[in-house]
Amino acid sequence: MRARQLEVFCMLMRCGTVTGAAAMLNISQPALSQILLNAEDQLGFKLFNRVRGRLVPTEQAEELYPEAERIFSELGALRRRTVDMRYGRSGLVRLASSAPPSMSIVPKALLAFREAHPDIVVRSLVAPVMNVIEMLRNGDVSLGVAMNNLPHHDIDVETVGHTELVCVMPAGHRLAALDRVGFADIGDETLISYRADTLPARLLAGAADAEGVSYAPAIEIDVSITALPFVREALGIAIVDGLIPWEQFPGLVRRPFQPRIPVPIAILTSRNRSLSGSHEAMRDCLRQACATLGRDIRGDTA
Repeated sequence: MRARQLEVFCMLMRCGTVTGAAAMLNISQPALSQILLNAEDQLGFKLFNRVRGRLVPTEQAEELYPEAERIFSELGALRRRTVDMRYGRSGLVRLASSAPPSMSIVPKALLAFREAHPDIVVRSLVAPVMNVIEMLRNGDVSLGVAMNNLPHHDIDVETVGHTELVCVMPAGHRLAALDRVGFADIGDETLISYRADTLPARLLAGAADAEGVSYAPAIEIDVSITALPFVREALGIAIVDGLIPWEQFPGLVRRPFQPRIPVPIAILTSRNRSLSGSHEAMRDCLRQACATLGRDIRGDTA
């Protein structure tokens, strides 16, 4: 299967319609249909059947798709790399981070990096941790930063610091009068916090169980910043990470959460690709940013 045929196949699997796939690839529907027919002729079997006007993947297509999608992603990464080289951006640093580090650690690291390397372009992306890992695997980025240090067979994980969980509430809330907030203080509150399959949620559930209470958010989130509008609207109080600069948002107050629950901050790199000199320099800046965040990273400020 040729590269263009691979693109058409993957886009049809994603979109499910010729119209949608053609629009995504910026080609005409007849041209896309012809590429698909040529691919099926070369393969010697059908990839799609038409059922009531809709394309339905065959069993062979379903079996091929995971591997085809992986190769398609790698081709996309290769194209982006060649474009970077064409425009003289071979010194490009590619970095992806989850939302909390992107709002605290990455800006501090970027400030130091830009002072030392003003001519190097930095591409900074924000994504959930699993997407960061996929981008590292595909070669879309070379560095990742996340609040998660769980191991992966093909990813090097370097724990560079910890943040702690804090309680965020509307200004004037009764909990704002406390120096610290614990499980005993929030029993009657509507809780906004992480969904069960996230690392902070598992840590919170373990701490709650040790105190004989349950961890059961009424509003579940997967990224801490999404709690912001809910707390502002007084829908509840949030237990979230201390990396987000909550004090910068008008109308919010944060207090340290008791017991202290440290959440790891890690730099992620691919074991299958070595880092360029510019990426090594950025990694050093990320390490230093974590080391100098001090009280903010530990979640001690009120």
